Amino acid sequence: MKLEYHFDFASPNCYYAHKVIPAIEQRTGEKFDYVPILLGGVFKLTGNRSPMEQFAGVRNKSEYQAIETGRFERRHGIADFRMNPHFPVHTLHLMRGAVFAGKQGYFERYVDAVFAGMWEQERNMADPEVIAGALADAGLPAGEIMAGTQDPAIKKMLIDNTGSSVERGCFGAPTFFVNEEIFFGKDRLREVEDEIRSSSA
Repeated sequence: MKLEYHFDFASPNCYYAHKVIPAIEQRTGEKFDYVPILLGGVFKLTGNRSPMEQFAGVRNKSEYQAIETGRFERRHGIADFRMNPHFPVHTLHLMRGAVFAGKQGYFERYVDAVFAGMWEQERNMADPEVIAGALADAGLPAGEIMAGTQDPAIKKMLIDNTGSSVERGCFGAPTFFVNEEIFFGKDRLREVEDEIRSSSA
């Protein structure tokens, strides 16, 4: 079975999905392949906009979303989320770093460190010095990673990932593929798990 999670650190919903995925993997015995994409690139290619832009000024929308987010946190036992005061954060270097880390032996540690820096520790993860500090705190080779983000092959891979994701139907993040079935949003994780079970039966 081919399971893919297309993500960008810029999205708090990608953080939430990242926190829930391990339990799904444990229950199903299947493993997700994390695919770094650039959400800004997806929006540009699809004409989409962030929910903050789409629903600005819509009465009761943000209040209801806060209720649903609280329900999601309680359902999945997520207690460490903090809204980043620097949001929205430009994540180009972070996503290139994810592509680079995927070529090394520390991808999972990198992803954990960046998600924590962004959505638990309230760091300004658009600042290269702050990024380097977060990586160093996690025991990762910050200098190596920061240099790797400038590799033309790494830049191209992120562009290719993003374009390919859009061609397969992606218009935002988090997006999941179970084989070629597409699911969008953290609130579809139940359906993702159902699809995994039915596909493996």
